[in-house]
Amino acid sequence: MGKIIAFANQKGGVGKTTTCINLSAYISAMGKKVLVVDMDPQGNATSGLGIDKDSEMKTIYDLISGDSTADEVIKMTIVEGLDVLPSTVDLAGAELEMVQMPQREKILKGILDPLRERYDFIMIDCPPSLGLITVNALTACNSVIIPMQCEYYPLMGITQLMNTIRLIKYHLNPEIDIEGVVMTMKDKRSNLTNQVSDEILKFFGKKVFFTYIPRNIRLAEAPSHGEPILIYEPSSKGADAYLSLAEEFLNRNKISYKNITKDTKIKLREVK
Repeated sequence: MGKIIAFANQKGGVGKTTTCINLSAYISAMGKKVLVVDMDPQGNATSGLGIDKDSEMKTIYDLISGDSTADEVIKMTIVEGLDVLPSTVDLAGAELEMVQMPQREKILKGILDPLRERYDFIMIDCPPSLGLITVNALTACNSVIIPMQCEYYPLMGITQLMNTIRLIKYHLNPEIDIEGVVMTMKDKRSNLTNQVSDEILKFFGKKVFFTYIPRNIRLAEAPSHGEPILIYEPSSKGADAYLSLAEEFLNRNKISYKNITKDTKIKLREVK
């Protein structure tokens, strides 16, 4: 039974999508089957994994509206073992439609639960808000990964997210837990970065991953090429960080995996 993990932070620009797609790509390269669920109407996880968003493409919106099946919507990526449920701007309208649906907070759960037998991990990329789409993701998941930029404003907004998770746990999903906190865009030379890092460690304690993601130009460039960092620039510092994060994540979950290094040739597949 696959584990469902939501990547959530209502603050935009904190590296949430970058962490979701790159962690997922490395876990797939280590021999696990992973499905990325793009629940952000911006569709950045979709394009970041090389999926062309054309007008004919079926998306997570078609699943929510009941017009398509999961098999019709799931797209393969070039990384062996990594698939995606894509998203486009149409998803923005789905949130309004969902308000009228019965069990509106559990729509995504109903979509993903049947897919858990097919994947080791299902990774949900949430939008940068705490609206109904994010509530659906938090209701469907087993745990949450919180990417946090090491700056002042992202730190100030974390209380609202934690309150939302507590409400979800009490009313909708009693098993939800914090999988971990990933510090992103970290510049160890900055005093502010180090101060914020200390505050994050005080607040979350052992939930904080030892691995942090540094500021790295290659990580910023990779999405424009539609490739995760392990393909775009596997020798970069950003790639090293996400490889280390994937190892730490799987070790925390006590799951064995195929060891890879920056020099390992990643198995790719042709995608039509």
